[in-house]
Amino acid sequence: MLPWRFAQFVLLTQVASVFSIYILGFIDSSKVHKILRAHMASVAVCFVLMFGNSVLLTSYYTASLVICQGILAIRPIYLRTYKNIFPLWAFEAFSCLLGTIVMKPFLCLILGVTNHVYIINLIKAKLTNYKDFDTLMYTCAVEFDFMEKETPVRYMKTLLLPVVLAVFVAIVVKVFQHILHCRNVAGRQRDLKHGEMAYHAIQLIFFASLAILIMRLKLFLTPHMCIMASLICSKQLFGWIYHKIPRRTFVLAILALMAGEGIRNLQKDWSMVGEFSSLPQEELLLWIKANTKQDAVFGGTMPITSSVKLSTLRPVVNHPHYEDTVIPPKMKILYSMYSRKSAKEVKMKLLKMGINYYILEEAWCPKKPKSGCTMPEIWDVEDKSNAGKVPLCTIMSRDSRPYFQTVFSNSLYKVLEVSRE
Repeated sequence: MLPWRFAQFVLLTQVASVFSIYILGFIDSSKVHKILRAHMASVAVCFVLMFGNSVLLTSYYTASLVICQGILAIRPIYLRTYKNIFPLWAFEAFSCLLGTIVMKPFLCLILGVTNHVYIINLIKAKLTNYKDFDTLMYTCAVEFDFMEKETPVRYMKTLLLPVVLAVFVAIVVKVFQHILHCRNVAGRQRDLKHGEMAYHAIQLIFFASLAILIMRLKLFLTPHMCIMASLICSKQLFGWIYHKIPRRTFVLAILALMAGEGIRNLQKDWSMVGEFSSLPQEELLLWIKANTKQDAVFGGTMPITSSVKLSTLRPVVNHPHYEDTVIPPKMKILYSMYSRKSAKEVKMKLLKMGINYYILEEAWCPKKPKSGCTMPEIWDVEDKSNAGKVPLCTIMSRDSRPYFQTVFSNSLYKVLEVSRE
């Protein structure tokens, strides 16, 4: 969670997967308690190391940990009182889902934190026509688009998808056999077989859903599919095949069929030789180091200010952790240079933040390939009163006076000194 702000949502799927196999009766409550306590300890450590980021304590992830612990605590009471009224598995599943949804705003209320719903709005934007400034900042990026059509085609060519589907179906069959065998609470057994397989199958569903909605999250789906594919060797799942065909022969045959496309993919990747080079950015960073004071404060977009901080050690005012109560308002002020607001209004806000220099990137002004995703168009959703005016970044690229002074310029960047007058 420390280096990646979206880790909490992925860990939420892990908690959901673990609790699901508990509901199905594959692990006992003592194991779930241990796992949940480990997660809660991690949240506490991250809260401290992230300088008291209270938004982390009011996330759906933390809410799910609290609710799951609560369900485990009241389970004995439910069994004594209501077990004949409502099935235990239905009670636990419904309580976990509804409780997590209700607990998040309750935690926000207790801790006095604004109820940030970026991830919910992001999913809403993916499935409907909903849009606002924050969601457009994400959905306009290619990596946050839906999974491209070529991905499942590549999975098919390497036979990864067919093998995983076969494994998944085999696990589902085992799970249903277990459910039919354990129809009541008394029939549950501890440390049942296939629990780890059921966990990975449920986790695969979550990872696949995330990857379809957000393309970049393939980084979890693809390796997890490889893990699932390895279960083709399992005698527990495919013993009926290995009674007829030697397991070694069957597995080697599948690997041989997968290897053709796999080798071609490797050769394609190995053929890519090059290095990253950005001379305009190097010029910018060298100029900053040579011509500005050590305590000069810089503002700009998240990518360029991170480079300024790392390469020149100059202080910056923004940070890419959007899940913090302080960061989103700052981001809007910094990105208002690409809105249609007046130069005077933007300058006054930058001065209040203590900024000495603003780095203007002209590449953020022209239209991007995706319609409706230029920064001025994104701002039109947030700032309808100024829609139709010339973008401020366009004006600044021509002449930054009188509110700013251009002190550095090359093919990609302009450094605007914020006038104190």
